[in-house]
Amino acid sequence: MNHAGMLAHVKKRKRPVEAGAQGQVEVKFKEVTLYLVERKMGSSRRNFLTSLARSKGFRVEDVLSDEVTHVVAENNLAEVLWAWLRGHGLRDVSRLAVLDISWFTDSMREGRPVTVETRHRKKVFDPLLILYDVMEELAESSEFNESKGPCLAFRRAASVLKSLPSAVHCLEAIQGLPCLGEHTKAVMEEILTFGRSFKVEEIRCDERYQALKLFTSVFGVGPKTAEKWYRRGLRSLKEILTEPNIQLNRMQRAGFLYYSDISKAVSKAEAKALGCIIEETVHWIAPDAILALTGGFRRGKEYGHDVDFLLTMPEMGKEEGLLLHVIDRLRDQGILLYCEYQGSTFDVSKLPSWRFEDMDHFQKCFLILRLEQGQVEGERGLQSDPGDSRGWRAVRVDLVAPPVDRYAFALLGWTGSRQFGRDLRTFAYKERQMLLDNHALYDKTKKLFLPATTEEDIFAHLGLEYVEPWQRNA
Repeated sequence: MNHAGMLAHVKKRKRPVEAGAQGQVEVKFKEVTLYLVERKMGSSRRNFLTSLARSKGFRVEDVLSDEVTHVVAENNLAEVLWAWLRGHGLRDVSRLAVLDISWFTDSMREGRPVTVETRHRKKVFDPLLILYDVMEELAESSEFNESKGPCLAFRRAASVLKSLPSAVHCLEAIQGLPCLGEHTKAVMEEILTFGRSFKVEEIRCDERYQALKLFTSVFGVGPKTAEKWYRRGLRSLKEILTEPNIQLNRMQRAGFLYYSDISKAVSKAEAKALGCIIEETVHWIAPDAILALTGGFRRGKEYGHDVDFLLTMPEMGKEEGLLLHVIDRLRDQGILLYCEYQGSTFDVSKLPSWRFEDMDHFQKCFLILRLEQGQVEGERGLQSDPGDSRGWRAVRVDLVAPPVDRYAFALLGWTGSRQFGRDLRTFAYKERQMLLDNHALYDKTKKLFLPATTEEDIFAHLGLEYVEPWQRNA
């Protein structure tokens, strides 16, 4: 790779003087200065994206300099890009936010510089990451089309790719791997050959996909509601809010009200702060209560969309009403912004369940809580957008309270990942003739329920070695 040639090419570029010049548009975000790397992006696309960003109030430099804060690249190898940056003579390369094009796309959609997340950084070009993201997008598109088979196939393929220990650079590296059908392999070959998936690019440009993806990003809006809005000719969130014939429910109203906050990722530090709040609240009500963080953060993830907790009492039946007391306490503290409570519909006489349901029957509540800057430890603190001076943000929190004799099953189910849970249930059914869900483990051969007080007990019943939460991200 000729890094010097790459550098010389950029240095020779002149500042454009057409209508897109920065001086003719007001700069709204003075704390951010962009530089778009032309290599792989191409001059025409770079000019277009530069004009787009400037029209939205971003400062974009045509020449890389010490004034630049955010470097945006597309389909460049990370190591090549960093080597080029280090050879450019800048005072401090480490201060730069070197970002994938996805950050730019997210910022253009929001009309402001969005918070830089882990997924935006360093992911300039990694075949394995691109393969995983493509499978997830194909799965999402299939879900919007109510194609359950392809959706499941793509999610399984994504899970397999995510679990690989090293990068994939050729199809030979994936020969013999499970859950990779011919369609999946064809998409992978396309990416490995061209560095992109033309099928996914076509999907991304599809008006219906764009609308449904946008609509379902609102808390309380599922694919069916999104499809209904799309068929009514609506294409933006603003159009939904200004359409007089649309009646939003409470959850959707909260979703729109706090959209800018709860559409942002939640950091591990924020999840820890919320854990302290929930623990203090629960133990103020019931000092002997059992509480556990679940979901992606229990699996060790750095970021998530919400924070999930499981709580119960050591004595059977004492968990009844616990969530309602927690809700009242959070409201008294002035941090409860929204609450949707669902009472328990769990009935042991209806077990075992021969058909898995996505949502269990335990009492639960879906909350939006106010998290203050001072409550979050760490250098970065609270996740907020540039210019946001509120000192707090809204965060989604889910609380689930099963009876103590169902706690281990609920903990396993709510920890995830979704694919890990699906694979574990399939193994139980096909290899052990057992039925596993968030409520129980039933042995069909012996015709009895197998008790468990810990996750380890469940794995032992299945004849498996215990899998630590951080190993369940596939």
